Amino acid sequence: MISAEDFKKCPICGSVRLIYDPERGEIVCTACGYVVAQNIIDSGPEWRAFDADQRVKRGRVGAPMTMMIHDKGLSSTIDWKNKDIHGHDISGTMRAKMYRLRKWQRRIRVSDAAERNLAFALSELDRMASQLGLPRNIKEMAAALYRKAVMERLIRGRSIEGVTAACLYAACRMAKVPRTLDEIEEVARVDKKEIGRSYRFIARELHLRLTPTSPIDYVSRFADQLGLSERTKNRAVKILQKAIKLGLTSGRGPMGVAAAALYIASVLEGEKKTQREVAEVAHVTEVTVRNRYKELVERLNIRLSL
Repeated sequence: MISAEDFKKCPICGSVRLIYDPERGEIVCTACGYVVAQNIIDSGPEWRAFDADQRVKRGRVGAPMTMMIHDKGLSSTIDWKNKDIHGHDISGTMRAKMYRLRKWQRRIRVSDAAERNLAFALSELDRMASQLGLPRNIKEMAAALYRKAVMERLIRGRSIEGVTAACLYAACRMAKVPRTLDEIEEVARVDKKEIGRSYRFIARELHLRLTPTSPIDYVSRFADQLGLSERTKNRAVKILQKAIKLGLTSGRGPMGVAAAALYIASVLEGEKKTQREVAEVAHVTEVTVRNRYKELVERLNIRLSL
């Protein structure tokens, strides 16, 4: 079977600028006009849809595979609507039969202790990620980490909640959308010490190479919470880039440095926020913000009129 992906360049002029014409089933070179291939098989559906509702109704596939469900969403489900294919109510006998089938289907999906463990852990992971407002890709990444930990038998002797929270924390760092341990602790059912211990263990055993969090990664989120403009965000990022280049951020907490840079940027752009407001958003003390602020202003020669 010939597909459009089989052709990379034009055999006449060597150009790689090829386009696929689905109406004619041809691949044409845009440089010289040569028809590279014809009679290409269309791998799309045989039906047409003119709006989103039609596309959903005519589609014959289920939801995509996901790591967030213990069986990856591949098992079948029995609808709870007691209606037949035509939308008519089913008889009482059939209704009782469908009730029993649903009950056994629910039991079969979670059949042993390992699956029960996974189902509970993934539901806990989904709850925490939703409370933190994290996107789907981070949930999937954290779920994949937890599954890998289960396969490596790293869960034994540790709390499910602690390992789940640790996987979520690691996924946030891997996706460059970091959350502090304090923020994870607020939504988890274990304390920060347990999360940190589980995270270090998981990172070591799974050989996760996580670079230190950059203060720049926190700027956008902190600025949004403070209601600052894009101009102020960009100013803070530029300040942090200079500070990183001079090595002023090494050995310093990234949240404190990001908070200080945002405070300086807000003053420079005329959107001044108090040090207390910035400290509360960054989950650091006012003293930390003040110390980092003094270091940045002195070393970067920034002139402020407070």
